[in-house]
Amino acid sequence: MNIRCAKPEDLINMQHCNLLCLPENYQMKYYFYHGLSWPQLSYVAEDDDGKIVGYVLAKMEEDPDEVPHGHITSLAVKRSHRRLGLAQKLMNQASLAMTECFNAKYVSLHVRKSNRAALHLYQNTLKFTTNDIEPKYYADGEDAYAMKRDLTTFGNKKNSVEDVGKVLEKMTVEVSGEQEDTAEGASGDGTPSPPSGVAERLLQGMEKQKEGEKKSSQQGKGGKDEGGSGGGVGKGSGEHPPKTGRESKKSRKKAREAAARAEEKS
Repeated sequence: MNIRCAKPEDLINMQHCNLLCLPENYQMKYYFYHGLSWPQLSYVAEDDDGKIVGYVLAKMEEDPDEVPHGHITSLAVKRSHRRLGLAQKLMNQASLAMTECFNAKYVSLHVRKSNRAALHLYQNTLKFTTNDIEPKYYADGEDAYAMKRDLTTFGNKKNSVEDVGKVLEKMTVEVSGEQEDTAEGASGDGTPSPPSGVAERLLQGMEKQKEGEKKSSQQGKGGKDEGGSGGGVGKGSGEHPPKTGRESKKSRKKAREAAARAEEKS
């Protein structure tokens, strides 16, 4: 499994995955709007054959009067690749990119009130908090929870060595199907594993750095922590995007049927 930044040529397959997994769908131009405006923020998960099995579509909100913050427009993982932790890692990759590229302070999303699995993931695993309830947010009239996640810890330089160490430890472990992933429409694995021995050497180097910092503090030579940021990796869930760009129910049905046929052929 591999997670990487989405490229323009991935957008069609991202839409295909969306049609298979979620009731909230978009026209192709909406994917290009995200991919061309914020190319750093959207990610795809691909299997060993290079086929896209999950994605996260993300953007930055453009209100100049507010603190910089991002938004998760859509997140999905194909049913055949759920319960691998992919969705959480897609979420964390996008969130980390928001902080590093745009200095985002938090990320927001909307989720159906009835999607208890996704709510459990967002609240308990990804530490989102419910900010508001938006009545009749979805096309079928269902309410949505407006949620947000604090991203200031992603840029916490003091904890960067420890956080990156945890990420590297997880990257060296082969993904197993035993990781819990209960969110609708998404799940899975994160960053590609580094070459053999690289993660171990990096971890050893960071341990030496931490020991050196302890010795320096004991000798009274305190100082500010070195730069860097670390983002967690784990599992994910599907976010349900706004109404903008939705096709009619009839068009969505035809699109899903075509997508299902294409999936069977592949």
